[in-house]
Amino acid sequence: MKSSTRFQLSFMMFVEFFIWGSWFVTLGTFLEANLQADGGAAAKVFSTQSWGAIIAPFIIGLIADRYVNAERILGVLHLVGAVLMYQMYNAESVSQFYPYVLGYMILFMPTIALVNSVAFNQMKNPEKEFSVIRMLGTIGWIVAGLTISYIFFWDSKEAAASGQLKNTFLMAGIASLVLGLYSFTLPKTPPKFKGGKGASIGELLGLDALKLLANRNFAIFFVASILICIPLAFYYQHTNLFLTNVGVSEPTGKMAIGQMSEVIFLLLLPVFFKKYGFKKTILAGMLAWCLRYLLFAYGNAGELSFMLILGIALHGICYDFFFVSGYIYTETKAGEKYKSAAQGLITLATYGVGMLIGFEVAGLIKDSYLAADGSIDWKMIWIIPACIALAVFLLFAVLFKDEKKLVAVK
Repeated sequence: MKSSTRFQLSFMMFVEFFIWGSWFVTLGTFLEANLQADGGAAAKVFSTQSWGAIIAPFIIGLIADRYVNAERILGVLHLVGAVLMYQMYNAESVSQFYPYVLGYMILFMPTIALVNSVAFNQMKNPEKEFSVIRMLGTIGWIVAGLTISYIFFWDSKEAAASGQLKNTFLMAGIASLVLGLYSFTLPKTPPKFKGGKGASIGELLGLDALKLLANRNFAIFFVASILICIPLAFYYQHTNLFLTNVGVSEPTGKMAIGQMSEVIFLLLLPVFFKKYGFKKTILAGMLAWCLRYLLFAYGNAGELSFMLILGIALHGICYDFFFVSGYIYTETKAGEKYKSAAQGLITLATYGVGMLIGFEVAGLIKDSYLAADGSIDWKMIWIIPACIALAVFLLFAVLFKDEKKLVAVK
């Protein structure tokens, strides 16, 4: 690959995830501080990510894979996204905000697959080339968090209360405008299926892989994947608000430690996977979720602040050891015939169904522990997802039979 092409793809990945990290991390704090949203309203807003994940296969499979170059539709989606971001910036209530964030997430979630398509189309050896380019995306997310906390200081308790967090949408909108225009300069990525013929609706949603659920181990993994997304939703929906509420300084910048950890554990995952196998690796990821929330429950912004930082730093194990190893397991079990459909099914189950349930539960739990004076019992809010993660851990440990060698389901 030419160095100029590598730079183009790296910059594309950087801005793609810079956009997401610019506003999604602080969204919970913004909703409460600026739009006076309760837990239920916040859950409804966060669930737009799940609806976007559910609808994304249709946009990719019915449009990008059949009729329009990936880089062109990527550009259009981000240009429209910039307009929606500006509308979110100007919104003064949840009712005004919700239609714009729903429209934005329906357009943004497909772009994650599109940037991957553009990148893979230029690679002769994706196994070696993709990880380095994709890592720029994680760096983009980190830079967004550091920018909010250490350059603009929008996430301090005082700044959030004065309405400055809405500037995150302006920053994301400008970045979206830049990537939208830049996308038209990217290498051409023509449709996979010219003439409008391609995968069926069942294949797009991964439904063709449902027959894999006849395998007991895969079925247990599938159910566990949905259930573990319930405690995962608590992290996305509540962590920034929690850190701000208890008085942690520069909370968004500190949350970027999670992405730094993700990079480190992604490099360690192959070693751990090879030495301990799939079951122990994924159990480590589940247990990390439980431990993280217990650290949040009993830590504070004072002498026990190290517990909060450690909880954030566990993100690498939480995400990589469960989700990345889960993708590897799915790839292996599905084999060539159902490979794409199986990954689609797992994505639909986790980011679609699992997170949709999780955001709703997280909102209900927060409202249940909100006192009349406005104070929040954060200890209980974190103990509950810790218990859910522990229950999933025990379920998987007992029911899933260890496999010394992963073999595709026939």
